[in-house]
Amino acid sequence: MQTTKLSISDTISLGFMAFAFFLGAGNLIFPPFAGFLAGENMSVAMIGFLLTAVGMPLIGLIAVAKSNGKVMAMLPTFAATALAVSIYIIIGPAFAAPRTGLVAFEIGARPFIENPDAVIMIAEQAINSAQLFFTLGFFFIVMLVALFPGKLLDNVGKVLTPVLILLLIGLAMSVMFIPGAPVGAPVNEYLSSPLSKGIIEGYNTMDTLASIMFGMLIIDILRKKGVNNPEDQTKYLIRAAIIAAAGLAFVYISLFILGASAGDLAKGASNGGQILTNYVEHNFGTTGIFLLSAVVALACLTTAIGLVTACAEFFNELLPSISYKKFVVFFSVVCATVANVGLSQLITISIPVLMTIYPVAIALVLVTFLTNKFARPEFSHRLVLSVALFFGIFDGLKAAGVDTAFIDFLPLQAEGMGWLLPTLITAITCLFISKSDKHTATA
Repeated sequence: MQTTKLSISDTISLGFMAFAFFLGAGNLIFPPFAGFLAGENMSVAMIGFLLTAVGMPLIGLIAVAKSNGKVMAMLPTFAATALAVSIYIIIGPAFAAPRTGLVAFEIGARPFIENPDAVIMIAEQAINSAQLFFTLGFFFIVMLVALFPGKLLDNVGKVLTPVLILLLIGLAMSVMFIPGAPVGAPVNEYLSSPLSKGIIEGYNTMDTLASIMFGMLIIDILRKKGVNNPEDQTKYLIRAAIIAAAGLAFVYISLFILGASAGDLAKGASNGGQILTNYVEHNFGTTGIFLLSAVVALACLTTAIGLVTACAEFFNELLPSISYKKFVVFFSVVCATVANVGLSQLITISIPVLMTIYPVAIALVLVTFLTNKFARPEFSHRLVLSVALFFGIFDGLKAAGVDTAFIDFLPLQAEGMGWLLPTLITAITCLFISKSDKHTATA
């Protein structure tokens, strides 16, 4: 089979594109607040955060590469389809993609149109109208770029992402060279258990789910570029994953330091976005706010493009009678609508579902790496994922407000990760199941 070799610049662009897909506004908001709360324990908390916010997405991409995009091949067709549809809908049109447009407006546009002197009702009406026009324009741009996936590497990897990276490097350099306030004392869980708290905060970025989507998307882009050899696809995807992980780590470390040294700029802040905005405005004035708006808008735009493209690719393969371009238009319209109507209700519904699905996604990544170690890989995949789903359901019920106190004895249950130990025990047990145990295992 004839296959194309990517140049060094194309490989770097592929990595830049992967980095941009992961770096949404939430990734810019979490680290400053975590750094501020961690204070003197920032280094330990940051290690925990990097493990789950960088390490797990990296491992997820590598898992997709190792399986040549077929991470769910060991599951029954119905189960694999249901899991994939759930992931794509949650990370796509139901929640994450619409949120990119909304957050881009809140941080990238709202500071320039909000009039604090106006009557609240008038101001809110004006802001609602501005939000509508902004999100329509935002997802129109997303649609135009996503309609031509063959050019996605050029549009995102070679144009949008370098601009985003330059702006982020400027922000990071300011953190290093502009003196900050003395680092404060850690508070809350960052005082008693900074490592585990950092791990949970990184877990909440939800990028492991996205890594499964983006990994498949990147493989599809490589095919469109003429890279048909599975070994070459794996090689390039792993290289892209390493570049993306390095970029994410660079951004997170600088933002952690920014938050830890924010001092009075972080007083009264309820999230990292406020700390980031206060820092930029204090040091760079209106010009800085403009540049921050550009960073957030680009981060949200590139993530939204990746999400809409991945969803359209997946559902086009699932329902080939409907063209890819029709799905792009449909998802772009849905995202623009959700960003303006009923988003809070969808968030309320989505979080319990997400808490249920996320353990399964992490378990899927785990068993993908262990496939060659399992004597009975198909059975092992199904058993491990079933255990993760079983305990994940309780996490989802807890997030929905259902009393699950009867399983509070599980380690990490209070942090919403009670599924972790049972899933690991099941995976380890499956390593010792031999082919001769077939009848016992299926009994």
